[in-house]
Amino acid sequence: MKKFYSWYKKHITAAIFTGLILGIITGLFLANRFEPVLTVTSLIGSIYMNALNMMIFPLVFCSIIMGISSIGNARTTGKITAGAMIFFLCTTALASLAGLIIPRLIHLGEGVKFEMATSDIQATEMTSILDTIKNLIPSNPVAAFANGNMLQVLVFAVIVGFTLIAIGEKGTALLKVIDSCNEVCLKVISTVMYFTPIGVFCTIVPVVEANGTETIISLATQLIILYVAFFGFALVIYGGSVKFIGKESPVKFKAMLPAALNAFGTCSSSATIPISKQRMEDEMGVSNKITSITIPLGATVNMDAVSILMSFMIMFFANACGINVSISMMIIILLANVLLSVG
Repeated sequence: MKKFYSWYKKHITAAIFTGLILGIITGLFLANRFEPVLTVTSLIGSIYMNALNMMIFPLVFCSIIMGISSIGNARTTGKITAGAMIFFLCTTALASLAGLIIPRLIHLGEGVKFEMATSDIQATEMTSILDTIKNLIPSNPVAAFANGNMLQVLVFAVIVGFTLIAIGEKGTALLKVIDSCNEVCLKVISTVMYFTPIGVFCTIVPVVEANGTETIISLATQLIILYVAFFGFALVIYGGSVKFIGKESPVKFKAMLPAALNAFGTCSSSATIPISKQRMEDEMGVSNKITSITIPLGATVNMDAVSILMSFMIMFFANACGINVSISMMIIILLANVLLSVG
């Protein structure tokens, strides 16, 4: 059994990729013909996502506190956090720019016709940047955990972490409890990770089935261009950052494929936090002090794919409707994407 686990761990990327491909094929050709397939995959997929989500917020909370406490210096922690935030906001801005320029260059959406439908829609109230800042500190930390407000959980963890540094030895007892909770979270998550290929398979099947074969085929060109933009952005921006800022070979980051494939299958950046953390520390040798702060922060703020998608959609519909998007309007869209990623 140990040999199997050792072999399985080495080939986890191939297993997840296989589960993803089989899930797409099943969703396209079997789920709409055999209803039990959709029922079973939806059930197992929900169980898998619940198992991941069960430990995400405790893990983020505990790991951030342990990361800050292990650094033991508020100034150093602040530099790491500020550096990560600047990098994430820059990549988000570049992602928005790519999402605006690429459709404009290839005239994506031109010639496409829409049949407009009327319906009663209730507008969603936009949250201003001032409201976002005001709500950073949770008035009820328990509610922040219960409501899944990652940003508030992050801020609460940072406050507790810096406070433990300030009180010194008096906080040792609480720090030991948090350390134990962190180890429990990591053990549960590492166990759940073994089921990631099955989880990815079961979560992608309902998504593909819900869109239907005809819809996917009709939007195939747009989807291919969109995913080429995703992968191109990752290769150029992140690959370039690794090469020129990190002074490392981008090939080394193939160790992060399980996290990327899990994100693709589950459509959740939060679900990748434990997997990303484990791969960065075990496979790439990154310090827990760094991963504990940057990975949860990145999953909350660094919304590059969403920025590309939103920009693509705006340009697609603008081209389809014959609307000329000016440079000033593109700048406004870019800034809006950056602000939305923080909020």
